[in-house]
Amino acid sequence: MIPVQNITAKRASGNDMHVRSLIALIDELLSIVTEENAELSKGLPASRLKQVDEKNRLADLFQECVAECAAKTAKLHVQDRVLREQLMERILKLREAMDENLVRLRAAIDASNRRIEAVMQAIREQIANVSPYGAGGRRTARSASYSTNVRA
Repeated sequence: MIPVQNITAKRASGNDMHVRSLIALIDELLSIVTEENAELSKGLPASRLKQVDEKNRLADLFQECVAECAAKTAKLHVQDRVLREQLMERILKLREAMDENLVRLRAAIDASNRRIEAVMQAIREQIANVSPYGAGGRRTARSASYSTNVRA
């Protein structure tokens, strides 16, 4: 028969390993998000960022861990106070980085929309300058016919 203390110790150490792997996952995600925020701060369009795929992969893994905890299939009862504080610190840092990321992505999307609108406006102006038709579909300029006086 196994003493109860040994079983509890094994569960706690397994749980600590789960928390350590969660901290490592958060650190990776935090690194990617921080790198993406730095690139977004330079004004790069969101569509040109190379971190998107990796961030999505890590975010999916993190979401799975959170879903497991919410479904209570994985418990994060951490006995080690230092480990628990590390986990909470990482979660707070990740939340701050993700909040900043959201703001920067919205700004990048707005900038992209402004660029698209500027290009569309330039196209509209160019078309309006060369078209003999107005917005209502009526001719605004007299048609001109150019020919050479050549007989076949």
